[in-house]
Amino acid sequence: MIVSIKRYSGLTVFVDGTLNRCQVYRQENSEQHKDDAFREIIASCRSLSKYETNLKSALPQILSAIVAASFHIVIGISLAYSAILIPQLELPDSDIPITKGQSSWIASIIVIMVPIGSLVAGVMMEFLGRLNTIKLAAIPCVAGWVAIALANNFTWIMVGRVLTGFACALGTSPAIVYITEVARPDMRGSLISSGPTLASLGMVIAYAKGAFMNWRLVSWICIIYTITPVLLIQLFVPESPVWLVSKGRIEDAARSLRFLYKKYPQPEHTDQPLSEMHLNALLKERETKLAEAQKNVNRHGVQQSKLRGFLKPTGYKPMVILFWFFLIQQFSGIYITLFFAVTFIQDVGTEVNAFTASIFVGLTRFTMSLLNAWLLKRFPRRQLVMVSTTGMAICMFVSGLFTLWIKEGTTTLTWIPVVGLLLYVCSSMIGLLTIPWTMTAELFPTEIRGIAHSISYSMANLLMFFAVQSYRTITDLLGGAYAVQWMFAVVSVIGFFFALFFLPETHGKSLAEIEAFFAGKSQPQRVPTEPAAKPSVTEHLIRSPSREAKLKEVELMLKNKNGA
Repeated sequence: MIVSIKRYSGLTVFVDGTLNRCQVYRQENSEQHKDDAFREIIASCRSLSKYETNLKSALPQILSAIVAASFHIVIGISLAYSAILIPQLELPDSDIPITKGQSSWIASIIVIMVPIGSLVAGVMMEFLGRLNTIKLAAIPCVAGWVAIALANNFTWIMVGRVLTGFACALGTSPAIVYITEVARPDMRGSLISSGPTLASLGMVIAYAKGAFMNWRLVSWICIIYTITPVLLIQLFVPESPVWLVSKGRIEDAARSLRFLYKKYPQPEHTDQPLSEMHLNALLKERETKLAEAQKNVNRHGVQQSKLRGFLKPTGYKPMVILFWFFLIQQFSGIYITLFFAVTFIQDVGTEVNAFTASIFVGLTRFTMSLLNAWLLKRFPRRQLVMVSTTGMAICMFVSGLFTLWIKEGTTTLTWIPVVGLLLYVCSSMIGLLTIPWTMTAELFPTEIRGIAHSISYSMANLLMFFAVQSYRTITDLLGGAYAVQWMFAVVSVIGFFFALFFLPETHGKSLAEIEAFFAGKSQPQRVPTEPAAKPSVTEHLIRSPSREAKLKEVELMLKNKNGA
């Protein structure tokens, strides 16, 4: 029921008291011609809010994202597997005896395969699709677990670790890309974080099984965890409509969109279904990208070199910062305690069962990964890193002190180093473990962001390899577990001052502002324009951060416009 009709500056506004919605119509002399593309969306303010706040409508997207990310469980198991494998192989009655040097290779070789697998995944998911790449990742993963389960010497264990490490990278990148393309904007961050959370769950599974099962049996069981995500993807999840459109498979893209948006109410005042509207938008985006790609190609048909992008302050400064940031992260012991969890706990001399304690380490990581998404959204990056490194330094110093006293026989409180390790893990999850990975893309300008992200990601994994590989050597050089823990504490203190003096703040800043910071400008450079006119009501609705314009706010703007 229309209860009022008001005219303001060429706009006729009908206010429907029953449905509480606002309809904006243009007259012939209206200045809103440029907003035609958004008319269907703006026509119902209430419907627009439903698309962003109704959780039930997003269930197909949530289901698709979580199933696509479920391969991360296998990744978590693979990363933590060395923690349960090495202690069992080092037992006197082990059928495959290994040296300390060989144990370092078993733990670290999986890391060196990540950059290689990431490059291959990048090519495969462009040609085969996001989900097909994840499915293919199961092949080397299953082969790797079989090789480990049937291994009769150190070489075959290494072959299995190489194959599972390659599969980890092959199944990770496509899942993150898929979630980015199918998730609605207000849920994208949370759904992307489901990947690391499921990886943490995989670590818990590995630690728990290793406490009660032989390493060969665990390998056989891991085949089930590898195949299950592939079956779920095949049965329940549609391919990314963005990739399908890029390949010209329009009908398949339409079917995918109909599944992803089947729970959404259809836009009011238009006969076009929501899925069709998204399909048209994807087609338009494809045409735009093709046009942009054409502009980036010079007259000789060769894409302009990106090398000069790395020679600018906006290119080399972020790379230098990330190098030192990852160096501090790796040698603060975060990943060393992950790959050598059981061995690390045994080395401190505690009477607590090392395998049982490792389960609590995994549970702590899993719990904190659930909290981490909220922390990153709520607090500045530098503050989180400083709090994280402070907590890590205190925990490792106290743990190292009690480890020394246990070695000297001057204390019976052998459980304190284990508690210190758990609190150390909590502290690392607050900032130093997670934030460097989030910065690998956002610190770089658009022109080199893709390749710079790949380089920095590979660099981080190489540093992780050297850190994990050198753990046993560092322990022998420093004289024991207590000295290693104090080294972790010292590196954490260095991390605090690094964050205080050198780490740029990116929380709440646009990519343009971050780029301006590295370019030495106080604010992003803007092209001079004419004085901006007072925004129209339609423009306000489009630009509203929440995309939900209340009726009173609209009427107030119209009155102000009329009064002016």
